[in-house]
Amino acid sequence: MMAPFRRKKSNKEFPVKVCTYDSELEFHLEHRATGGFLFDLICRTIGLRETWYFGLRYVDKKGYKSWLKMDKKVLDQHINLSNPEGCVFMFMAKFFPENVQEELVQEVTQHMFFLQIKEAILSMEVYCPPEASVLLASYAVQAKYGDYDEAVCKPGMLISENLLPQRVIDQYQMTPQMWEERIKTWYADHRGMSRDEAEMEYLKIAQDLDMFGVNYFPITNKKNTEVYVGVTALGLNIYTKENKLTPMTTFPWNEIRNISFDGKKFFVKTNEEKGNSVATTFYSEKARTNKELLDLCVGNHELYMKRRKPDTMEIQQMKTQAKEEKHRRHIERNKLAREKQLREEAEQERANMEKRLMQLQEDMAAANEMLRRSEEAAELLAEKNRVAEEEALLLSHKALEVEQEISRMRLTARKTEEEKNYLERKTQEAELLTARMIEESRKRAMEADKLKNELIHARVAEKEAKEKLLNFLSRTSTESIFITPSSSPETPALGESNTYDLLADGDMDQLSLEIEKERVEYLTKSKQVQNQLKELRSEIEQLKIGESSPLDTISAQQMRLGETKYSTLKKLKSGSTKARVAFFEEFQCSSFPEEG
Repeated sequence: MMAPFRRKKSNKEFPVKVCTYDSELEFHLEHRATGGFLFDLICRTIGLRETWYFGLRYVDKKGYKSWLKMDKKVLDQHINLSNPEGCVFMFMAKFFPENVQEELVQEVTQHMFFLQIKEAILSMEVYCPPEASVLLASYAVQAKYGDYDEAVCKPGMLISENLLPQRVIDQYQMTPQMWEERIKTWYADHRGMSRDEAEMEYLKIAQDLDMFGVNYFPITNKKNTEVYVGVTALGLNIYTKENKLTPMTTFPWNEIRNISFDGKKFFVKTNEEKGNSVATTFYSEKARTNKELLDLCVGNHELYMKRRKPDTMEIQQMKTQAKEEKHRRHIERNKLAREKQLREEAEQERANMEKRLMQLQEDMAAANEMLRRSEEAAELLAEKNRVAEEEALLLSHKALEVEQEISRMRLTARKTEEEKNYLERKTQEAELLTARMIEESRKRAMEADKLKNELIHARVAEKEAKEKLLNFLSRTSTESIFITPSSSPETPALGESNTYDLLADGDMDQLSLEIEKERVEYLTKSKQVQNQLKELRSEIEQLKIGESSPLDTISAQQMRLGETKYSTLKKLKSGSTKARVAFFEEFQCSSFPEEG
């Protein structure tokens, strides 16, 4: 993605490259440009309005990662200009919401958080249990490829994708094909889910992870014990060096009165029940760590207070526009689904008509073949009849000649007795021969009559076959076969313009009811997801190899005890602030219980 404008490079300008998790932006800024000017320019370029969550991360001249200050000039913040590509910044989330579904309004904001959280999970910066990582991978695939299609999603397609943390892959004796099959099983259940819905489901699951939205800083207490302070959207958490999942104590923002630092010392003053304040002191290795820590504390506290106030006009407008856009996309998806259904029905009808046409063509070919065979049989019978008639005529001529010969022999028989006897013998022989020839002539005549009858029957059959063929051809010619795509009154005519009215007040009430209904459905779905995660966990547990990592062990122990991220924070808040401060200041690793 490029910037909407790019000024002509001059001696008073310097190049700037801004990287997001899916694109790069290039600008040329004047030497007097501030960090706020660059940040606003980026937000306008990508169309981002929820700017309070994000910032610009860069590596300074000393190699430290820092956040760009908005009120100072870019070149006054120890920017590394030795890079031939110019100044390189990373546009990323600096602060995190308490509830992603309720607070993240814009789709581009959701997409930015989705990309950053996915990268943090895959790079193992954020711990994710194996079964949850498989579920998150299925939502990531749905967001990238859309609905599951068995013809498109062939075996091996997802193996090349970076979908699971390497820690999870190394922990189990499973092939890439086995992981792919388990991801596909959940991927197929997400049919009908759009990209923004899949990304939101991903974020809703990820926000329940213990390390979601926590910025860790190494510190020590008065006992010089090394611990971590985690800055979150709800307050400050204190973690042991070995356990970044379960905080040993926490300081909510509503109990903190003042935050400051002096050199390497960081002070947190908290309120006590009687109005007194209790001071807690942290010790950092570098003063710049305290600067970044204070900056994150101030920003998170401001957002914490902002969430507990009525929405501003800008946020109300953004939420209204988001609801209208969501409603419009819902209508478009329903329309596309209806058009897809009509197209499938038309294709099915076309296939049926083509099948019927092929059947009719096959019937016509069979009828033509029967007619051809009938004609050949009739021609053969006619030939046989002609031969039989010729043979009968020839035999009749021979019989006539024999009779004439007998008459001549009888006339000459009177001459002598010997001649008479001789003639009588000849006559007897001739009579016998004549009788045989007459019998043969009679048989030939009978055979000729039989062949004649068969010829008559064959011609009658041929006539009937021709009549059937003519009736078949006349019937098929009267039927008109047209294959046209089915139309629907819901499909707009060519040239019409699709217009969508904005929501009225009644529609807003209806949307509110729908949102409440979606919350109830989400709770039900969450229980189903937990059951699915439990089944997958028990299934892959048998394939586990080697020892678990420390974070895996802590996560499994929390699961056995039925503890979650929110129940732990609630239990820690139940004690008094003074007791939590005293516990933190006197804390030593050797005396800290294993469960935290």
